[in-house]
Amino acid sequence: MLTKRIIPCLDIKDGRVVKGINFVSLRDAGDPADNALVYDREGSDEIVFLDITASSEQRSTLISAVERTADVVFMPLTVGGGIKTTDDIKTLLRAGADKVSINTQAVLEPDFVKKASYRFGAQCIVVAIDAKKVQDTPPLREMGQMGSNSISRWEVYIYGGRKQTGIDVLNWAVQMEKAGAGEILLTSMDRDGTKSGYDIELLKEVTKRVGIPVIASGGAGSMEHFYEGFVAGGADACLAASLFHFRELSIKSLKSYLYKKGINVRMV
Repeated sequence: MLTKRIIPCLDIKDGRVVKGINFVSLRDAGDPADNALVYDREGSDEIVFLDITASSEQRSTLISAVERTADVVFMPLTVGGGIKTTDDIKTLLRAGADKVSINTQAVLEPDFVKKASYRFGAQCIVVAIDAKKVQDTPPLREMGQMGSNSISRWEVYIYGGRKQTGIDVLNWAVQMEKAGAGEILLTSMDRDGTKSGYDIELLKEVTKRVGIPVIASGGAGSMEHFYEGFVAGGADACLAASLFHFRELSIKSLKSYLYKKGINVRMV
């Protein structure tokens, strides 16, 4: 059985870690390298570094911040934000990233994920999906055979959650797996920062459709929420930010709890 992963997320704005609610009302949470060093010592399995305004500001990821973070950690580092070309990916990998997270460019350039996966390998290509639940009834673009009203629907957002696309999340996840993504980082915009728990319905619908690992993101507020994400949602990894940044929960205590509940986690 594969080990389930616990992943802290560093949302970066202007070189600082920030955290908000539903992608807004951002609070400062410190220096990325300092935070990463703490998580490395606590036994986190990976770390995700997302430059959350790079795409909307039409710029590249802050390479210096990536390099400083990579220098102090000895766990896999995923970096995303502002990736537009395969050369951008090469630059990030040279700066110390082990994987890259692609969101906006995957939508804007249909073949980008396929090209990136072919050049660098699926193992380092993560497709990030920012999902928001749709309340209206008209079918979303690309719904296809999944246009049934029997399940909820979610829409893909890009530019750090600032722009809706009309693309159905469930179809998009399947399409990105076929394009060569090695992993999906699935964020519920509705749950982000609320501490009300992961969107289990969304997780279940995505994990049953794809064969690649899915990282649950958005809504973690307690140790029980991580357990639910793994068991009820079928996630391969659970990601959180504010719980860890503001020291409301330690990775060590979380892993101890999950281990006692029968979840296969890496203990240090």
